Amino acid sequence: MQAAYPAYLALVESGELRRRATEAVAALASCCLCPRNCRADRLHDRTATCRIGRYAHVASHEPHHGEEDCLSGSLGSGTIFFCGCNLRCSFCQNWDISQECDGALVTAERLAEMMLELEAQGCHNINWVTPEHVVPQALEALALAAEEGLRLPIVYNTSAYDSLDSLRLLDGIVDIYMPDFKIWEPAVALRLLKARDYPEVARRTIKEMYRQVGILTVDETGLARRGVLVRHLVMPNDLAGTGEIARWLAEELSPETYINVMDQYHPAGAVLRAATVGRYADLVRPITAGEFRAARMAVHAAGLHRLDGRR
Repeated sequence: MQAAYPAYLALVESGELRRRATEAVAALASCCLCPRNCRADRLHDRTATCRIGRYAHVASHEPHHGEEDCLSGSLGSGTIFFCGCNLRCSFCQNWDISQECDGALVTAERLAEMMLELEAQGCHNINWVTPEHVVPQALEALALAAEEGLRLPIVYNTSAYDSLDSLRLLDGIVDIYMPDFKIWEPAVALRLLKARDYPEVARRTIKEMYRQVGILTVDETGLARRGVLVRHLVMPNDLAGTGEIARWLAEELSPETYINVMDQYHPAGAVLRAATVGRYADLVRPITAGEFRAARMAVHAAGLHRLDGRR
């Protein structure tokens, strides 16, 4: 059963959803909406790390059947893949979307139409993929879509490199937070993500997401209704620090935290580019079956038991 009353509906009638969207868009004039704090005037299309100005760029919007079962269900998760990114992951498997911004510029009106189209196709939710840098644009469109009848819950599908200011704007709007927790060690994060502070930011933002929506809950059909679902990609040579991440989740959130331990790492992005491949000699192979088993054992040993492997 689809969620009948997504969180944001409580903010539509009062005008709070539109107010937050207006506040968020105004903040683009000196952008500090992610931890880069670049201060670019994105309102007038001056860009920095994320390479996105006033309007979002979208690579695709479609029902997606490859997400976790509790999101995809039988009819698919309504994914909207945003272009651009505030990280520079050397192994990014969507390099053309995240780094080359290969997609179409969309107005708020068109983005709202996309959400309504996905609802009309029967999707169980609206899944914003890589939304960290386009929270204002997403909120602006959501306000329009909700006023036109959108009634699907929002999935915030993020790297966890978010700002607390953005999460404050999303409080009471997002039903399901789906953050990655990519890397535990700052030095590794600097080398692989170009963000030394990523582990610190991820811990801070995931705790805030948990404060807002709590443990993941599902309905009688197995569909996610509300809560936090953490994704973690196992990497060669345990570069991600799987055990440390799992222990932190169990101790700082809850042993009931839902985590998807993923085995689909493969060399991509800068790892394969002629100019940079030499920097990433430890990343030019997929993970082994033994590494994946060890990662899952480490997660269990940390006290987490709600695991979902790759579909």
